[in-house]
Amino acid sequence: MYENKRTGLLFALPFLIGVLMFKLFPFVMSLAVSFTQYDVFSPPRFAGAQNYAQMVQDPVFRRSLGVTLLFVALAVPLRVGFALFIAHVLNFKLRGINFFRSAFYLPSILGGSIAVAVLWRFIFSQHGLVNGVLARVGLEPIAWLADERFSIWTIVTLFVWQFGSSMVIFLAALQNVPQSLYEAAEIDGASKWQQFTRITVPLITPVIFFNLIMQLVHGFQEFNGPYMVTEGGPLQSTYLLSLYIYEECFRYFNLGYGAAMSWVLFALVGALSAVSFWSSKYWVFYSGEKEAKR
Repeated sequence: MYENKRTGLLFALPFLIGVLMFKLFPFVMSLAVSFTQYDVFSPPRFAGAQNYAQMVQDPVFRRSLGVTLLFVALAVPLRVGFALFIAHVLNFKLRGINFFRSAFYLPSILGGSIAVAVLWRFIFSQHGLVNGVLARVGLEPIAWLADERFSIWTIVTLFVWQFGSSMVIFLAALQNVPQSLYEAAEIDGASKWQQFTRITVPLITPVIFFNLIMQLVHGFQEFNGPYMVTEGGPLQSTYLLSLYIYEECFRYFNLGYGAAMSWVLFALVGALSAVSFWSSKYWVFYSGEKEAKR
């Protein structure tokens, strides 16, 4: 028995070392650095809560935080809702449905790459594909990347476009809904919409909750889109907090202030996740035997 435990620990050792070196150690060090003035080239100097106090008076921080909250409020519900809609459509037994499932999942593989972000910038440029379609239908072109009213939607659509992972999870949940419930509902005269809202949605609320939490975390971590497509502009309308942290740390080498902002972002994500978990007791049903509302 002892030999088996030692062998198992030996096989797990590389993973444990990786977690300690590349996850836990940087995590703890970033908290320590957030209380210092550190520019990489000189030893860190303890500054107490100065970095956190500076954020209160920093207009760029307040601006980027507001843009981040707006981005998450727009992108996360749209991504989860669109993923659920596509999964519901792909749940029907149609000819060639496996091809369409693979095709709709493909964007989640490619969407986070730099190449796709560059392509997205071209699509929404002044003479890009989107404005070309608008011109075809007789509409004026829109300065997607130069007008602060529309620039946020370019990175929102890129985030929503990467819905494949959520769609696959929703599809697995939909396939586990008992067909007998739909048959009973049809006998009672329920429409497709009533079946979806009274049977499907209540039974997959744990999966909806899971996807909401995961996409909430991903939304606050979004970086490639605003960095490559809009570069945070125009007028900082897409300047997410992740971009501000990156520039403070790796462009201006102000690692202390950047670490402090990253911990504020971590606390914000944790607080919103805690609120989500608290609210889940009112709308998430974990019992697989719970009957749908009539």
